[in-house]
Amino acid sequence: MNGRKNQASMLKRGKISNIMNKSRSTQRLSESILKRFRAKGRGAALTPSAFLDLADRRAVAMALTRLVRRGSLTRVSRGVYVYPKQSKLLGELAPSPQEVAKALARRGGERLQPAGAQAANLLGLSEQVPAKVVYLTDGPSRTIMLKNLPIELRQSTPKRLATAGKVSGTVAEALRYLRKEQVDEQVVARLRDRLSATDKKQLMKDIALVPAWIGDVFRKVATAGAV
Repeated sequence: MNGRKNQASMLKRGKISNIMNKSRSTQRLSESILKRFRAKGRGAALTPSAFLDLADRRAVAMALTRLVRRGSLTRVSRGVYVYPKQSKLLGELAPSPQEVAKALARRGGERLQPAGAQAANLLGLSEQVPAKVVYLTDGPSRTIMLKNLPIELRQSTPKRLATAGKVSGTVAEALRYLRKEQVDEQVVARLRDRLSATDKKQLMKDIALVPAWIGDVFRKVATAGAV
């Protein structure tokens, strides 16, 4: 009888020990994940795939859930976690749509290019607040919600994405958004002021990769005094 009690007691202690070991392991993993977020800084967005070198997918998911419950991270969409920025006046600030889109693209190894009003806004060519943020991608089309703001990843062609990730790609998409008829000398002047010498060299390199009228604008922006 005593032998059975001792055996049951040992099994119980073993189960408790296993639970404690798992808890400590999850805690260590959580701290390792948080350390990576801290290294990237406030506002960084990452997906679970960024941590699969630390543990398997299930363990990573548990650790991320723990960090969200603790308030260290914010889950902004399915599979996207943010190390939130904080304001003394406003509290937690909304993450950058660009950071969230980049995190989604990294997960699938996709190329990403700001498009539409987002591209024009990034270059200071439009003050219009887009109702939807659009990025071109060579991955599947999908839309995620960032609070009340839709972020659309729209599948595009290799030709359209030839300049993805470069300043020339953002300029090209901004010009497409404005349309040829509205791209006047004022727009050219703004781009000249906005872009660095290195950016302008990139425009000249990529003229052959964009439609002819956009290439003409590239040349005007990159070449002082061009008409």
